[in-house]
Amino acid sequence: MKFCVCVGCVMVWILALAFSFPFDPSLDESWISWKSFHRKQYQRDDVNYRRLIWEKNMRYIEQHNVEHSMGKHTFTVGMNQFGDLTVDEFKQLLNASRVKEDRNSPCKVFSAQHPAQLPPSVDWRPKGYVTRVKDQGQCGSCWAFSTTGVLEGQVFKKTGNLISLSEQYLMDCSRSVGNAGCNGGSVFAGFLFIKERGIASEVSYPYTAKDGDCKFNQSDIVATCKGMKRIPKDSEVDLAAAVASVGPISAGIDAEHRSFMLYKSGIFYEPNCSPVDLDHGILVVGYGMENQKPYWIVKNSWGASWGDEGYVHMAKDMDNNCGIASYAVFPEV
Repeated sequence: MKFCVCVGCVMVWILALAFSFPFDPSLDESWISWKSFHRKQYQRDDVNYRRLIWEKNMRYIEQHNVEHSMGKHTFTVGMNQFGDLTVDEFKQLLNASRVKEDRNSPCKVFSAQHPAQLPPSVDWRPKGYVTRVKDQGQCGSCWAFSTTGVLEGQVFKKTGNLISLSEQYLMDCSRSVGNAGCNGGSVFAGFLFIKERGIASEVSYPYTAKDGDCKFNQSDIVATCKGMKRIPKDSEVDLAAAVASVGPISAGIDAEHRSFMLYKSGIFYEPNCSPVDLDHGILVVGYGMENQKPYWIVKNSWGASWGDEGYVHMAKDMDNNCGIASYAVFPEV
């Protein structure tokens, strides 16, 4: 005899069990304030589920930060715009933007000159190389932000002008080289496209956080590149040399962890990070030292309300933690 299971009924039963436990009333005001700040709106049948997830993340934050105060962690976590997502949902969001390296792309290899003579710290932000923190929204376009970020720095280095470049232009117009807008892309392919067609400014081609038709206009092109250079794979020494001598560097990391999703401050180190399965493009804008622990200064593209005003300090010289030196590159202009 065969028995049929109503999947929908099972889900209703599971949710009913979950909702039978009351919410923590002490968090009511925080929940309302968080929803208002992040402009969160839910369907009636989803709001309770999101509240449960949010409370679970709040408990994780509290536990982690207690452990941080006891010296177990080198960083703190805090509530942000991802607070109503499960880890699996966060992973799905990142999977759309999984870092793709094109080994067939013509690319020179960066060669470090006297790495032992590197300065103890570097930060390109006060020197004018870095634009404001941007926000990719609910779109897997981190590859485009990593591409524009590193090119913005090199254009400034050459011309003295800091121009915010258009991620939306890359998303809409570089599909011919294999990029897929909100469904991911390659920094390498982005540079190949820019070499052929140039890139528009953000002012002339603003970001919409969704895929659109290419609106190419030659008069809007403000920058280009001659090619690109790759940092030797997995070498944090060479990455540091490149950051110190070249400027901000594009890189990919494994970001699909609750600890990174809710990062707030301190030096981020995740023992479960992969140096191979990279799912998020970022920009390394410097490095430094805190309490004798070295770190990378990383610009993210999740808005200024995430992390430390949009930045994260990531563990440096810790066996390439999270793969930050696995696929690093910069353009030649």
